[in-house]
Amino acid sequence: MALGCGGTLGKVFLILINIIFFLLGLGLLIVGALMKANVKIVTDEVKPALNTVTVSSYKLGDLADNLSVVFIVIGVFIFIVAGLGLFGACCQNRCMLVTYAILVLVLFIAKIAAIALWFTMQGEVEDKVKSEMLTSLQTYFTDDSVNTGSEVSKSWNYMFMTLDCCAINKVTSATNDFDESPWCKDTGKSCKDTLAEVPRTCCVNVDASTYTAATAPCTTGVSGYNTMGCYDALKAEIDSYSTPVIGVGITILVIELLAVIFAFVICKQTGEEVV
Repeated sequence: MALGCGGTLGKVFLILINIIFFLLGLGLLIVGALMKANVKIVTDEVKPALNTVTVSSYKLGDLADNLSVVFIVIGVFIFIVAGLGLFGACCQNRCMLVTYAILVLVLFIAKIAAIALWFTMQGEVEDKVKSEMLTSLQTYFTDDSVNTGSEVSKSWNYMFMTLDCCAINKVTSATNDFDESPWCKDTGKSCKDTLAEVPRTCCVNVDASTYTAATAPCTTGVSGYNTMGCYDALKAEIDSYSTPVIGVGITILVIELLAVIFAFVICKQTGEEVV
């Protein structure tokens, strides 16, 4: 069945935008793959500390580690849906177009709901994560060493060196988050023995092979230590991916809405006939 002006315009639009969908799906796949490859946040050494922080029964380390997988799955889904729209428009196949339109509409509504939920709960979630991180540090940080202490304590030390951060809140003086940790409160720990105020692993430009050489004035909290808190450092690391993801997401939302409209226009003009 021949299409009218609106249907023809819709067919051309769907073909073009679904080619773009293919590219956007591929873009999300690439972003997800890059995040998966950049394991600086969730190395095996750091994950135990993050996993002591839970958000709605989910462990933060596992969430951060699987975030890239989410982008990859979404990218694959978009890739498949775009195929339905592309071939449905090219062949004027009513069944494929209806399936495509329903899937895109459901995806559109789900994204709007997820965005609204995130903006509603963002502050609460961030406060919860920060509070859980502080509790973890002040409960499990027992030694400023990657060779001794519990796995969680070692993990915190690796995080300090990996993210160039120290404690949870910004360290501005000798009074800081470590004061309530076992490292400073328990007898026989290096904090009391050496009059240290910050761990050696918090010193600037140290790594697992050089932190043992760190001395005052860094460890006494005078200078030469990372002042940024690990909550802010971790948030900044995650936020570094937000701009491309938000840009891709907004573009997809606009295209999805137009795609649904044009898919139904073609379906209406095609009628009951399946070409």
